[in-house]
Amino acid sequence: MSSDVPGPPSSPVDRLLAIMRQLRNPDGGCEWDLAQDFDTIAPYTIEEAYEVADAIAGGDPDAICDELGDLLLQVVFHAQIAADKGLFTFDDVARAISAKMERRHPHIFGGVTAADVRDQWEVIKAAERAADGPRGALAGVAMSLPALLRAQKLQGRAARVGFDWPDTKGPRDKIAEELAEVAAADSNAARHEEVGDLLFAVVNYARKLGVDAEGALRDANVKFARRFAAMEDRAGGSLQGLTLDAQEAHWVAVKKSERA
Repeated sequence: MSSDVPGPPSSPVDRLLAIMRQLRNPDGGCEWDLAQDFDTIAPYTIEEAYEVADAIAGGDPDAICDELGDLLLQVVFHAQIAADKGLFTFDDVARAISAKMERRHPHIFGGVTAADVRDQWEVIKAAERAADGPRGALAGVAMSLPALLRAQKLQGRAARVGFDWPDTKGPRDKIAEELAEVAAADSNAARHEEVGDLLFAVVNYARKLGVDAEGALRDANVKFARRFAAMEDRAGGSLQGLTLDAQEAHWVAVKKSERA
């Protein structure tokens, strides 16, 4: 069987597309790649997107390039699965996003000004949603988004149609209200619901403050992991066996050393 992988004259993207076609070819392709579908690949797509974010946070251009390649492979994989089913192709994907970018930037590709675009942004988005049929203001916010990110997007969508606090006092007071409801909850089911409401309220407060809740928590996770590792180093490699007071002393010392 001859290979479908093109030689050097082809563009890098064409080569990648041909590689994926070969991997998905029932006649001599890869058994694992052939067995995949949208659902089985979706978790990998999410994972690769996070790995891009990690590489960006690390500030290593080579790592960013590598991870973007892995993410591009996910797009190519999904497009080939779709092509095999007769749904759409990679070119259709590229064509659709190109049209969307031109449509959303009429000040660059059309005859309007940047100020006009700012004024008409919701009109543009509404027209896109209308083309997909009747949908509410919250439609299109992906269920698979991380919970904090999805909460902030839902709140932002609601705010665009006027369902929002006029200032930061409302969402700040809402946190206190939800915290009291958590304390008053008398069952696991009630606590589950009330903690969810509390987290939603905290995200809304972050949004009103102009803080990206997902990014803020990600940074807090990194900070905690860094400080905990420093605590372990101070304790000789492990905190096991230390009293809570001793562990707290290490924690305070690590925080002080970071601020010095």
